[in-house]
Amino acid sequence: MNYKTNALTTEQYTEIINTMKEGSSFFRPNERIATALVLEANLGLRISDILHLRLSDIVSDGGRYRLAITEQKTGKQRVFTVPFVIQQYLENYCLRQGIGRAARIFPFTERAVQKQLALVCDYLGFQGISTHSFRKYFATEIYRNNGFDIALVQRLLQHSSAAITQRYIGIEPQRIEQAIERHAKLL
Repeated sequence: MNYKTNALTTEQYTEIINTMKEGSSFFRPNERIATALVLEANLGLRISDILHLRLSDIVSDGGRYRLAITEQKTGKQRVFTVPFVIQQYLENYCLRQGIGRAARIFPFTERAVQKQLALVCDYLGFQGISTHSFRKYFATEIYRNNGFDIALVQRLLQHSSAAITQRYIGIEPQRIEQAIERHAKLL
């Protein structure tokens, strides 16, 4: 199957999360899955890694919060800072849901997330969106908001080359078109 997963626009991201939290006549609200997708979009982790998180995995480190994980897909170690606002969002979510620090925050499967996301996207008329679209959204937004620094995004996603990251966020065709446009010099 040659299924291309699209990166989300900010508008799609907002609409999917809000619709998932509110529900509709076709599906119930699901704050848990919406929260998992919010974390994927804000931390750049794969959904498989999000689903294994425990609040105790995020540790205070001199006024900052750090998360150390071993990625499910690659087996690579990853240690990074979790923004305070994300740590607080997650802590408040766990308090509301009665989830202890040592318990898995999201006790459901990747398949459950995919099914709920498909329902919401069908309802909204969005195509080409999967759980991985939220990681691509993270990568694209980091790229745009940090001076188009492909090396930064590459490091954050732990890709082995900048070429992989470029294909991943779909900038190569865009950059080629822009370079040709800028070069045109008609006399």
